[in-house]
Amino acid sequence: MDFKLFKEMLKRILLVTFTAAVLACSAAPKPQQLVEGIPNIKPDEQQSLVCKEIVALIENYNYKKLTVNDSISSLVLDKYIKALDPYRSYFLASDIKDFEQFRSTLDDAFRAGDLSAPFYIFNVYSKRYNETLNYAMAHIKDKYDFNQNDTYVFDREKMPWVTSTAALNDIWKKRVKYELINLKIAGTAEAKNVETLTKRYQNLKSQSSKLNNQDVFQMIMDAFTETIDPHTNYFNPAKAVQFNEDMARSFEGIGARLQLENDVLKISEIIPGGPAFKSKLLNSGDRIVAVGQATGEFEDIIGWRIDNSVAKIKGPKGTKVRLKIIPVGQDMSSKPVIVELIRERIVMEDQSAKKEVKTIESNGKPYKIGIITVPAFYADFKAANAGDPNYKSTTRDVKLLIDTLKNKDKVDAIVMDLRANGGGSLLEAIDLTGLFIDKGPVVQVKDLKGNVEVSSDEHPGVAWSGPFGVMVDRLSASASEIFAGAIQDYGRGIIIGTQTYGKGTVQSSIDLNKLVNPSILQRLASLVQKGAPGSGLTIKGGKDTPQLGQINLTMAKFYRVNGSSTQHKGVMPDITLPSFYPMDKIGEDTETSALPWDEVQKSNFIAVANLAAVKPELVKLHDARMEKSLDYKVLIQGIADMKKRDQETSVTLNEGKLKSERDSLEAKSLEKTNKLRASRGLPPVKKGDKIKKKEDFDFFQDESLRVMGDFIQLKP
Repeated sequence: MDFKLFKEMLKRILLVTFTAAVLACSAAPKPQQLVEGIPNIKPDEQQSLVCKEIVALIENYNYKKLTVNDSISSLVLDKYIKALDPYRSYFLASDIKDFEQFRSTLDDAFRAGDLSAPFYIFNVYSKRYNETLNYAMAHIKDKYDFNQNDTYVFDREKMPWVTSTAALNDIWKKRVKYELINLKIAGTAEAKNVETLTKRYQNLKSQSSKLNNQDVFQMIMDAFTETIDPHTNYFNPAKAVQFNEDMARSFEGIGARLQLENDVLKISEIIPGGPAFKSKLLNSGDRIVAVGQATGEFEDIIGWRIDNSVAKIKGPKGTKVRLKIIPVGQDMSSKPVIVELIRERIVMEDQSAKKEVKTIESNGKPYKIGIITVPAFYADFKAANAGDPNYKSTTRDVKLLIDTLKNKDKVDAIVMDLRANGGGSLLEAIDLTGLFIDKGPVVQVKDLKGNVEVSSDEHPGVAWSGPFGVMVDRLSASASEIFAGAIQDYGRGIIIGTQTYGKGTVQSSIDLNKLVNPSILQRLASLVQKGAPGSGLTIKGGKDTPQLGQINLTMAKFYRVNGSSTQHKGVMPDITLPSFYPMDKIGEDTETSALPWDEVQKSNFIAVANLAAVKPELVKLHDARMEKSLDYKVLIQGIADMKKRDQETSVTLNEGKLKSERDSLEAKSLEKTNKLRASRGLPPVKKGDKIKKKEDFDFFQDESLRVMGDFIQLKP
């Protein structure tokens, strides 16, 4: 997102006076909306308010300029039901018929802040979910005939909803049988398999029991906003924090990655350089059983949701946190060890840009090529605005890497690897482009009113003027496409890979607290202070202001300097490689609610070079290599096999047949692996052997480097 554009749009939004909302839901839940047999999760007043604000924002400021109507209500209902039960394994046909009463009313309900219908649907789902798990657990110890020729249909997306509990139970009994066969084929004893599967289902029930109204509200808003367009998203307060930390590539805490295992919080990784790392008191595998702040009592966190536990452990830098730890290898009944740490700002270096240097040979000549991998276009705006001279950003990191590659490593060319880079900060995409061009337009942005603004690199000079290439794939999106498109339009380098994702829309992150009348927030806060039952409000940092979350609202569209939108079409590479990701299932052109492709006027830019004569030669040399490449042939066959398997919806429950199929697939995979290893002069591996990291082979990267070798020799 362009930060300047965001600030301007936010200013416009804040000028609008929103009508003070009536906080109570406009319609009380109907009697038939009470679900028997389970504790019903209910919406709160905060969520009612947020829902109304989101409807108002979408109707007034979304790029599509639409009205939330009955048609959208119908689409939201279908999307919500599919999100809850994508393979039709929980709901009954009678449930779906019951939900039809809401098909044309969700639009009016959302506008009024009435969330009773989608919460009712969720509570029915929760009841069915627990019923099916209970049934499955009750039949794990049954005696199964693994020699029968029956099948388990695991993908029921296109099948009709089942009409009876008996039919649903039959599906789940077959699922239990399938999971037991899988465990049996793996070679473990029957008693152990029963124990493993029982724990698996118990964990599923445990996690389900921890869901709260924030989780349900998030799912409802996901279904709503994604119906409008794929990239308009609401983030509840916890998810908003996570989104902004991901963008900044930093957070404040102890520097440990955590995971939940059997209701106990476990340290999965210690982040180098953080307080946990420097203390040498914590290790991967340690379990955290209680958390205390600088003063006060410890809180036992066993059985807590992971996000609630993490919220207690994180905190402002410079503050103290105390942890009760069961060290790795010790029994849970052991006496906990108390560890005290001072929180710090943690920079996630492993998710930042990094470099490596590889040497290839082209026409008998060796060339050193620097590879810069950029996982996202990130920027710590908070640190930058606070005047931190060492704030984190993609462009700053890449500039340092280029300096090293150029002055120390003495590379002949550089390749930017943007594979699986889903985008991020548009401002960073502009600044990063500026490292390779000497000033000029980088991207055009068309706003809600049709006004087109050209964003340019204003910094003279380049960090790298030598041969340059950009690797992309189907998951390269948004800011990645702006960067790759600009490099291509300027003739600054060669784009290698597959057609990119095609996300050409601009989202502005809007803090909903800034849109709500302070008196309304004050009233919400008073509900918390009075301990209003079921209020579920989120208070930030002990303050009295409830946090409403944020919405990333689609408010503009990207265009390349040549006038073409990246929306839908993305960026077409100069050298095309096969796509390992299914092009018919991943990409903007597969999204029914996506905005269309269009054009604006070409901007006034001057190309660095004309590569029109070079590209056909590069394609010829690439094609000639592919004709002789065993890797290419294996890859193409692998993609075909994957497509075939992807079309399968059922699996045999005959142990002998299933084992034979698995053995055949493993044997074919091993044969392919050893053929490729032999072609590289590596020894064969046997079934079960682990391939050493240094022996890993990246076909896409290897061919990209060879293209760069050709480019160095052909470059005008």
